Amino acid sequence: MTATLPDRLSVDPQSRHYDADLLERPIGVRFNGRERNDVEEYCVSEGWIRVPAGRALDRRGRPMTVKLKGAVEPHFLDEAPASEAQ
Repeated sequence: MTATLPDRLSVDPQSRHYDADLLERPIGVRFNGRERNDVEEYCVSEGWIRVPAGRALDRRGRPMTVKLKGAVEPHFLDEAPASEAQ
């Protein structure tokens, strides 16, 4: 099954960009050429990711996040990247 990843995706079930069916497959995010495994949300068109800011929690008990800007490349971990397939 080959599916395309959306422009924006979140792992928070309360977000409108959350997609439980899509998150059943392992998803990786390459940010500025480096693989990141702590991404809470990403947006490819705007070029940012949200990652936890240490161990701090907000008043609802969720981790505080910080937005980092740069090149975002989401991909499925169970598929070979296009650059390595050739």
